[in-house]
Amino acid sequence: MTRRQADLALLAATFLWGTSFVAVKSALGDATPFAFIAVRFGIAALALIPGTRFRPAPDRAELVGGLLLGALVAVGFISQTAGLVITTPSRSAFIVAVSSILAPVIALALLGQRPSWLTAAALALAMFGIYLLTAPDAGGLNRGDLLTLICAGCFGGQIVAVTVLSRRYDARRLVFWQIATTALLGALSAGLLEHPHIRWTPGFLEALGYTVLFASTICFLLQMSAQRHMSSARAALIFCFEPLFAAFTSWLVLGERLSLVQWVGGALILLGMLGTELPLQPAPERRAVTLDG
Repeated sequence: MTRRQADLALLAATFLWGTSFVAVKSALGDATPFAFIAVRFGIAALALIPGTRFRPAPDRAELVGGLLLGALVAVGFISQTAGLVITTPSRSAFIVAVSSILAPVIALALLGQRPSWLTAAALALAMFGIYLLTAPDAGGLNRGDLLTLICAGCFGGQIVAVTVLSRRYDARRLVFWQIATTALLGALSAGLLEHPHIRWTPGFLEALGYTVLFASTICFLLQMSAQRHMSSARAALIFCFEPLFAAFTSWLVLGERLSLVQWVGGALILLGMLGTELPLQPAPERRAVTLDG
């Protein structure tokens, strides 16, 4: 895969993830959050079994890496889905996009380097953007937004972990481990934290089919394959487009409107992401070698 193909593959995954916020919001009208996660990722895991090579058996390092990815994805999606019960798709997407800022910060921390002053300034800018997006006149920072911030931290860690692990192990098998782990943790959460129920309406089946096929299988396969050929910072930069896709889809399908102040807040988040990524672009090869070492 060439660098351009990798960029396009990850952009396609970003588009599909961005449009899935509306599908998840729709599904939550007919299902409790954790039950939806368990069914969504359980079906996705079953769909991945054909074509996934389970021989030779994974060594301890691969299994730990797969479980780490699964834990990050599971906590991320559990908090995001629970948050979407309260907040809107657009707000959720912009807050999740903070993971694009956290990813290079986490990567720098793993390399033993301090974030540059520009990275710190970009993070502060994005945080101010979140304040505007969730300001009191926009409804305030609600419980759903706080849950979504947890999701952003998990997804930031997942971007970095994928960059490292995808170069060492079979991509499809890693995707299977993380999706199966997410399904298991979702089922446990449904049994322990809620009274699970699902209404199998046509609308729910449509949303479930879309999230299983695109947002839970194809997207992760595209991400895992594409990030073999780029740094975590470059991947995070491409993920910056996710909230734009989500906001457009939410406007088109649900008629959601953001105020001018909220759009300014979203723009500041995107500017913060861009400011974080740009200084890291000149030397992706040196960083990639260090991460693999």
